[in-house]
Amino acid sequence: MTVQGLNERVQAQVLTAALPYIQKYSGKTVVVKYGGNAMVSAGLKHDVMSDIILLTMVGIKVVLVHGGGPEISEMLGRLGVKTRFVGGLRYTDETTAEVVQMVLAGKTNKDLVSLIGTLGGRALGLCGIDGGMIQAKPKSAELGLVGEITSVDPRPIVNALQSGYIPVVATVGTDAQGNTYNINADTAAAAIAVALGAENLITLTDIRGLMQDLNDPDSLIREVKVGRIAQLIQSGVVAGGMIPKVQSCEQAVRGGVGKAVMIDGRIPHSILIEIFSDEGIGTLFTKEEA
Repeated sequence: MTVQGLNERVQAQVLTAALPYIQKYSGKTVVVKYGGNAMVSAGLKHDVMSDIILLTMVGIKVVLVHGGGPEISEMLGRLGVKTRFVGGLRYTDETTAEVVQMVLAGKTNKDLVSLIGTLGGRALGLCGIDGGMIQAKPKSAELGLVGEITSVDPRPIVNALQSGYIPVVATVGTDAQGNTYNINADTAAAAIAVALGAENLITLTDIRGLMQDLNDPDSLIREVKVGRIAQLIQSGVVAGGMIPKVQSCEQAVRGGVGKAVMIDGRIPHSILIEIFSDEGIGTLFTKEEA
């Protein structure tokens, strides 16, 4: 067999192997929480958007929920505003809330919509303020205008999906008085996944998944029952910015989402690897057995 013939055979095998997963997910909704290094690296950003377009083209309804921590920090630095974190969440005063809305709902959101368009997809940029999609209240006095989600109205997202668009959602919210809140993107992605009755919530991270020991690359925890999460936080295995990520996966699973996974967004095409294989990659969060 020639090299060309071998390559064609391998390509055919790959496509054939993907078919059962395409059939499983066709018509289903997958929420992707996008952040970390995959947002910073141009190459990884290209891979993630290409993956999302491909999934959409085979009939999977993909909703992209994004943060933008590095870009927010950069803009705050330009303005001379100091950033501090409390329990893995950014303290947000009125100035910070204005910057968060400007960066997330403006620059970051529209840059992603534009990139999807240049790669052949059709995206629609949304934020939690649009249509009152994400309603929130103050999470705690020590966090300022960091919001705790009180409700999600998924209709703007559903309308976008039904019109053939990939919804790209920036995670700011509002309340009845018109106050703007900075919403943690992991938390928002979980709430949106629950509201949509999603099949899968995929959270992209800068590590392989949930690690027993961050200094040991082979200590990946492949599956976690959500009942163990409180103990993992108490023991320090889950700490800092990992806390809202893990708690969001728990929220999604307890809220009826079919599957919640945390995967390494630094791996090219990690979303496709997760969707189109039994083993997947990263950490799977599951319910306790009845």
